[in-house]
Amino acid sequence: MEQENFSPQESLAIIQSMIAKARNNIGDNSKHLLLWGWVTFAAFISQFLLKNVMGSNQHYLVWLIMIPAGIVSIYISKSQKRVYKATSYIQDAMSYLWMGMGISFFVLCVIFSRLGWGNNVYPFFILMYGLGTFVSGKFLQFIPLVAGGIAAWALAVASTFVTYDYQMLFAAAAIMASYIVPAHILRKRQKTENTNN
Repeated sequence: MEQENFSPQESLAIIQSMIAKARNNIGDNSKHLLLWGWVTFAAFISQFLLKNVMGSNQHYLVWLIMIPAGIVSIYISKSQKRVYKATSYIQDAMSYLWMGMGISFFVLCVIFSRLGWGNNVYPFFILMYGLGTFVSGKFLQFIPLVAGGIAAWALAVASTFVTYDYQMLFAAAAIMASYIVPAHILRKRQKTENTNN
């Protein structure tokens, strides 16, 4: 079998086309970022209101919304696998990254439930939001995701200067900056590119 030799320019063009294809497919997959972004944002705001405005002791129950969100996310993933039968290395890497992020969030919840939630749990979650979106943005060469990740990291540090109750609002702001805004920009860009092609 004859091996093809590519020039550096051809190799770069292939890599750039893979990134563009992955970005386009991730644009379709922005549904996940929007789903998890809006559900998490709503949970943070609801928890803040339940605890601080309504005085509920069971404010944490809003997080049960993650169960139906997970079911919807699995359904979206299965639907998209039927559409995209082949994946690139970048798409595989993104899948592994977010699978690892999901497991890490679960592990953090188990750790905090065993050690006590205390007053400084949210900075760790905000830190993780930043990591996922920063790495995703770097993979896709998509600046809004990179900027969202950096904003989340800054909010993680800033949230350590406020009480637990207000850390919820910092976490909501981190979700807005790192998930929701970049996902809307990604969808808009994808629609524009599809219209121009």
